[in-house]
Amino acid sequence: MLAPQAGRVVALGDWEQRWQDDRVGFHQPHVHKLLESNIDKVLNGRSGVRFFFPLCGKAVDMKWLADLGHSVVGVEISEIAIRQFFEENNMTYSEEPVPAMSGAKVFKGSEKNISLYQCDLYNFSSSIEGHFGAIWDRGSLVAINPRDREKYAALITSLMAKDCRYLLNTLLYNPELYDGPPFLVPDEQVHTLFGSSCDIECLQSLDSLTDRHRGWDSTL
Repeated sequence: MLAPQAGRVVALGDWEQRWQDDRVGFHQPHVHKLLESNIDKVLNGRSGVRFFFPLCGKAVDMKWLADLGHSVVGVEISEIAIRQFFEENNMTYSEEPVPAMSGAKVFKGSEKNISLYQCDLYNFSSSIEGHFGAIWDRGSLVAINPRDREKYAALITSLMAKDCRYLLNTLLYNPELYDGPPFLVPDEQVHTLFGSSCDIECLQSLDSLTDRHRGWDSTL
């Protein structure tokens, strides 16, 4: 099923360019409905949970969670996206280098417990920020290059605390009609990638294709 997309590669520079050119149709100006409707399941009675956002962009979900008293750590390659997140949410922030990662920066919110790392996701590790009680994968697994999925899954599982809840949003569609990103992720691959380390449960399945997606517009 994945075959037409198996060799697709989108370079980090291409993602940075999308933000530079404001071609960010993947950004949602509202809290993701999957997170909103399943937040109790993710929290599982816990308060003050540390959330990890891989490829966070400027997701408003991060401020929403911080407003609820949780802390957020995100990783994003685009410095533009990170600065826009703080500025569009009227939050002041500091910026500093990350000694453990050459060339990386971390942007920390002054009012809320939000730290966003500007770096290659695969350079991030638990040695930087420890382990997390929750991970919200709102569009990360579907954005990475399909050939990198095993490496990605290894990173994600290495960041999980023992009580971690991993909320994952994936897509299914005909790859003959659209070459991505976002890429399709078959359910069986989710089980292959995470089944040995996670108890997997399908929480929701719905038709989320917009008119833009139905037109297979690759501009995202």
